[in-house]
Amino acid sequence: MEHTYQYAWVIPFLPLPVIMSIGFGLLLIPTATKSLRRIWAFPSVLLLSLAMVFSVHLSIQQINGSFIYQYLWSWTINNDFSLEFGYLIDPLTSIMLILITTVGILVLIYSDDYMSHDEGYLRFFVYISFFNTSMLGLVTSSNLIQIYFFWELVGMCSYLLIGFWFTRPIAASACQKAFVTNRVGDFGLLLGILGFFWITGSLEFRDLFQIANNWIQNNEINSLLTTLYAFFLFLGAVAKSAQFPLHVWLPDAMEGPTPISALIHAATMAHWIFLIARLLPLFISLPLLMNFISLVGTITLFLGATLALAQRDIKRSLAYSTMSQLGYMMLALGIGSYQAALFHLITHAYSKALLFLGSGSIIHSMEPLVGYSPDKSQNMALMGGLRKYVPITRTTFLCGTLSLCGIPPLACFWSKDEILSNSWLYSPTFGIIASFTAGLTAFYMFRVYLLTFDGYLRVHCQNYSSTKESSFYSISLWGKRISKGVHRGFVLSTTNSEVYFFSKNGSRKDDNAINRIGSFNTSFGVKNSSVYPHETGNTMLFPLLILLFFTLFIGFIGIHFDNGIMELTLLSKWLTPAINFFQESLNSSINSYEFLTNAIYSISIAILGLFIAYIFYGSAYSFWQNLDLLNSLVKKNPQKIFSDQVKKRIYSWSYNRGYLDIFYTRVFTLGIRGLTELAQFFDKGVIDGIINGVGIAGFCIGEEIKYVGGGRISSYLFFFLWYVSLFLFLFIS
Repeated sequence: MEHTYQYAWVIPFLPLPVIMSIGFGLLLIPTATKSLRRIWAFPSVLLLSLAMVFSVHLSIQQINGSFIYQYLWSWTINNDFSLEFGYLIDPLTSIMLILITTVGILVLIYSDDYMSHDEGYLRFFVYISFFNTSMLGLVTSSNLIQIYFFWELVGMCSYLLIGFWFTRPIAASACQKAFVTNRVGDFGLLLGILGFFWITGSLEFRDLFQIANNWIQNNEINSLLTTLYAFFLFLGAVAKSAQFPLHVWLPDAMEGPTPISALIHAATMAHWIFLIARLLPLFISLPLLMNFISLVGTITLFLGATLALAQRDIKRSLAYSTMSQLGYMMLALGIGSYQAALFHLITHAYSKALLFLGSGSIIHSMEPLVGYSPDKSQNMALMGGLRKYVPITRTTFLCGTLSLCGIPPLACFWSKDEILSNSWLYSPTFGIIASFTAGLTAFYMFRVYLLTFDGYLRVHCQNYSSTKESSFYSISLWGKRISKGVHRGFVLSTTNSEVYFFSKNGSRKDDNAINRIGSFNTSFGVKNSSVYPHETGNTMLFPLLILLFFTLFIGFIGIHFDNGIMELTLLSKWLTPAINFFQESLNSSINSYEFLTNAIYSISIAILGLFIAYIFYGSAYSFWQNLDLLNSLVKKNPQKIFSDQVKKRIYSWSYNRGYLDIFYTRVFTLGIRGLTELAQFFDKGVIDGIINGVGIAGFCIGEEIKYVGGGRISSYLFFFLWYVSLFLFLFIS
């Protein structure tokens, strides 16, 4: 068994041959490499599959033997200073390895079809392979400095993939925003690493935990100083995992390709929860920091849910959902519920990957209708009625939605229910906020489903002939170059999309317009197929079906009933070696009656959220509109009441992202710009003014002296009389 662990270092480097092969191919034989570009998907999937097999094998060995293996190489040794690189294989690492490789393989398969028409196909697979290498290297790191190294590589890959379509100004701005925001957290992480190295003299996790905890328990170190350094470490995870207040980059990051959005939200952002879980043996001895972590998690989960309520972009709605669910995980870690946090990390990853890849399938099906513009193909106000056109995508998306809402027996129900129960035990305040947010989650997620698949298509076709030039992005969502020119045929538009956004009243089918749909012209030629949305190909549907399987059954890995007692048996057994530095502050075993009570409570909240969403956005809205009770409550005008009272408050708050972007723009962007302008004025007006004034004064004095010493008696008499007159005037005054 130990012989197998000795070769675990290979796992992070398995995707590298694809990167090097594509690079050398583009350098030496570019034409052949580009012409055979679709072949490169196969070795990418194959090598990552080998990493997955190896990871599963290591995990099985750990489950059977509860074995932790660490191997180190000395990189530099100087007197008392020693810097080592190596890898650590323990249960926490095994969880992340399986998660990264399984989701990564499915995203690669999906991307082969999704990116097939993109001019940057090879560049995309280079980026994503390097992305997988960086993530695998991060989770296998054995010390803080090695984590920081791969941490920055993951950030670099995120920057490149978010701005993959860099010719679109909004995508270029999004990757820059993500980069700058994450610099704040990365700088804090670096300060924390340096601070703990100064305190303990070691960067290895086991040495760091033992030394720091012993010193804290024996009061040999200032607890406030240790808490400050630990806060800096936590700050790194705050930025990367989009926790409040450094979450503002997350919705803009949806400008990248949809497969990357799935990988980032399912696997990459889980790394930052992984960092807190890895450092929890250190944080657990700092109660002030633990309370702060739970507070940040609570704010984040509630804020993310409220900001998702009124988003029109389907990917941004899912992005804020990820923010909220990561807040649940952070809350669980802050209250010491280690196993529940990691359990939710697993279940959420597969459910969210399913939802994002499903959204990519939806976007793909909408593009023949609205064109290759992301602001239209991702806009839920233009969707509706897709259930009969994309039945497989609709089924998988519905299961992912219900899982995230917490409906049993889907995956997220088991983990979220555990977090809710532990939140109530730790603090009723946290329990109330977490439970209320669970209802909001059910509301906004079911709203996304209803706006997308329920009712009728909310796009209208108009036959037109225009001689105007239509300008498009130089590279479309699929990377195709769209030239400017005259386009004759059908163009799709909407009328009063806000009405469609708030109810199904405005989503009646325009039969006359739909009947006119036959074929239409684009810049790529005449499309002979119907303009109706269509199901994606098998290559994109296969990952959805596999993720559906995980969403249905992955929640059962941690649940076991034995004599009326429910406990997280597999996770409890598997994670024991990883948490032997501290005790679980909350019990993970409950009896069947307590479990049933908690389940009924959480399910009731989720069903209530689903019910309210169905009232406002479901196709049965007209039925509710005819009820006497509802009519009396809303004065026979529910849409006006909803629009006037809720839209002005909740809608504006949610749609404008809680006004936090505006606040940051005015305080930081404009504030810093104002300070720079003030500094520039001080530099030019004061400092340069003094220096220039001294020079001018010297010049003037020299000119005066030149005339004073000219040798003319008349000049001497004139200055003498002038000075005497001035002296007399001052004396008399």
